[in-house]
Amino acid sequence: MTERSRSPSVESNREIDSIHSKRHRANPHDLEESQGDVRHENLTFDTILPFRDQPGSPNLRNYDSPFKWSNIRKQTCMVLSCAATFLAAYSAGSYSISSEPLRAKWNVSGTAFQTGVTTWCVGFACSPMFLAPLSELSGRRPIFLFSGFMFLVAQIGCAVTDTFAGMLVARFFVGAGASTFATMIGGVISDIYHAEDRNAPMAIYSASALAGTGFGPMLCGFVVPRTNWRWVFWHQVIALGLLMTAMVILFKETRGSVLLSRKAKKINKYLDSLSGQVSTAEKVTASYPIRYTVAADASRHSIGHLLYLSLTTPFKLLFTEPVVFFFSLWAAFAWGVLYMQLNVLPLVFSTNHGFTIEEQGAVFASLIVGVLIAVTISIYQEKLAKRWRPKLFDNPEGRLYFACLEAAFLPIGLFWFGWTSYGSIPWIVPCLGIGCAMMGIFSIYLAVFNYLADVYHRYASSALACQSFCRNILAGVFPLFSQIMFRRLGFPGASSLLGGVAAVLTIVPWVLVFKGEKIRARSKVASEVMDVHR
Repeated sequence: MTERSRSPSVESNREIDSIHSKRHRANPHDLEESQGDVRHENLTFDTILPFRDQPGSPNLRNYDSPFKWSNIRKQTCMVLSCAATFLAAYSAGSYSISSEPLRAKWNVSGTAFQTGVTTWCVGFACSPMFLAPLSELSGRRPIFLFSGFMFLVAQIGCAVTDTFAGMLVARFFVGAGASTFATMIGGVISDIYHAEDRNAPMAIYSASALAGTGFGPMLCGFVVPRTNWRWVFWHQVIALGLLMTAMVILFKETRGSVLLSRKAKKINKYLDSLSGQVSTAEKVTASYPIRYTVAADASRHSIGHLLYLSLTTPFKLLFTEPVVFFFSLWAAFAWGVLYMQLNVLPLVFSTNHGFTIEEQGAVFASLIVGVLIAVTISIYQEKLAKRWRPKLFDNPEGRLYFACLEAAFLPIGLFWFGWTSYGSIPWIVPCLGIGCAMMGIFSIYLAVFNYLADVYHRYASSALACQSFCRNILAGVFPLFSQIMFRRLGFPGASSLLGGVAAVLTIVPWVLVFKGEKIRARSKVASEVMDVHR
């Protein structure tokens, strides 16, 4: 059996666990006699087909295991996936920088304007609950294309609307369409890379998700004063249209169970076509007909039941599993701080440093630099750890050692930013604090995904969906009160309050490093899963 995925978005937890590990052999579990002389055989990617050298046999290369794809094909898939994630995050960050012209146009307050971020986050949080189960039936590619089309149409809606209400509705559907581009990419990476090869792809994917949030306001800070607010959305429509065209042409299905189902149908259709050719059929099927089935098809639930599980299981875990609850709280707070910066940074630097819109946008480069440093450290620290301490990751808590130290960058960065935001201090100093905080957010982001995936295995998609929902809901709430809080408490006071909460939450990984095994033993779900995988 293959090693389970340790990456974010382990949605394929019910997928064919044994498909990629051993060559298929006929045995009592793989064969079952049906009516007449038809033999039903379980199909895997390693099944040796009896007709593979026969003339006229079907071309099955498009149904090969994604693990066996060429490096070029995998890299093409990765580039498209990370570009999609980047544009999804970009759409979140680009909205706030157009605050001045849109508030003047619609005569709304700053808090009211920020509800555009909130509606985006609500759409982003809710959409995967409904779309993710559909990928079990149809595969990832159709869901990507559908949600990408929704994303594109909603961005056009943002660009052409003349009312604030129209903008809020369009922003909801932008978030709903963008969500799949962010939440399902981890599953794509798990589909095409073995566990030992996933660290660098996962780090790049995570960097795309976080860096896009910084690039959005940074680039749009130059778009708004040079054109008008509509081009904040039109240039995203152009970029998204180009990406969707590339995905239609180049992005192939990666979900193993879906590829096997399609392969079985094509094989069975070919075998049916031989039914009238007695001599050929007997030669191909060893004198009695074979029909291939796929294990995942037999165990697959109806779409109604899949939706029920998708909507209920995450919240059952949230309120019954302490690990899921506290990790969701930790990740949600960090994500709330990230989205809070979208309207706090322009406020601070326009008030204390007199920055223009362009200069306010440029401040967001500090987020990008922090992410790039963090992802570089992440890639190399795991390589060094495996070299010097190969048994470090033998248990799930091994994934938290780095987070115990690096998560402290978040409270440090918040205190740093708040107490150096005075106009008398050079602007670069608080920017360095922002970069420091982003390094902490990145480490929390990876630690939460990796640990929940390791501990909950087949329930990992539900655990991750739960924290993703909490994370995005809180991210939508923070911008509604952040400017009011910073004005009333002062920039140092508000940052210190957030830094204090962040400092308290850094206890979470430390508790699990020292007590994680005991906590898992007391957990009904976690202990059951760990017993199965020992």
